[in-house]
Amino acid sequence: MTPDPAGHVDVSILSDHVCHLGEGPTYDAATDTLFWFDILGRKLLEKKLSGGPTIARDLPEMTSALAVINEGHQLLATESGLHIRDVRTGAITSYLPIEADNPATRSNDCRVHPSGAFWVSTMGRKAEPKAGAIYRFFKGEFARLFDGLTIPNSICFSPDGATGYFADTRENILFRVDCDPASGQPLGEPGVFVDRSGQKGGLDGSVVDADGVLWNASWGAGRLDAYSPQGSRIRSIDVTTRQPSCPAFVGADAGRLALTTAWEGMDAAARKDDKRAGMTLLLDLPVKGRLEPRVLI
Repeated sequence: MTPDPAGHVDVSILSDHVCHLGEGPTYDAATDTLFWFDILGRKLLEKKLSGGPTIARDLPEMTSALAVINEGHQLLATESGLHIRDVRTGAITSYLPIEADNPATRSNDCRVHPSGAFWVSTMGRKAEPKAGAIYRFFKGEFARLFDGLTIPNSICFSPDGATGYFADTRENILFRVDCDPASGQPLGEPGVFVDRSGQKGGLDGSVVDADGVLWNASWGAGRLDAYSPQGSRIRSIDVTTRQPSCPAFVGADAGRLALTTAWEGMDAAARKDDKRAGMTLLLDLPVKGRLEPRVLI
């Protein structure tokens, strides 16, 4: 691991609810609540950052991410498409099918662009080669952006919305693409931002802070890596568990990082050795984070 120039970072347990595949953390500052998913366990988790229990809600199908629409509604990305969830009642209503006629795929990584556009990815349920794609949804407009991806991850955006990022975890390459800041529409073709092909640790979920630094969960390597806007790795933090999946800025000032993890693929011995696998963590690491924008449907 690259030495951490800023010293040791304390990593505590935010939630000890163990997820088979924890993913999709999203912090809602209006309610001081972190939401995340156990994709394979078909559960929506939520917890107040200020304390209290973790609430686990059963879901009818695999769900990987959400975005806040308004105070009472959320947009969920599921194996069949986009759905609207009533926060008060928990009722879930189908909104827009995505590859619903393809039983081999499900939703995966998603993120809201500063404009309110929603980028959502799909992948094969068994990570079938090149079965994944990334789509853009904005004010009722829906279109495929990129295809031929195996495990599309790391969807995130620069603070000004002029740059979009995404990775194919199987290839271990992180791409960047110019975007229209007003709509989140890509401009031109993606280029390579970080190439870690052949290296340990898969490029999983990412977020970009207010300084343009990209924070990436390195699946299988037990790290959170920080990359400069030029693509240089400037920091690596040991996160105390082998399979971190996705970070999220949390707190009223987005000044800390939460991190989902997973035990997917671990045998009994590996799980015994990795006692935090599947838990959701909190890093004692001051950052200049950004609160998630609301999605415009």
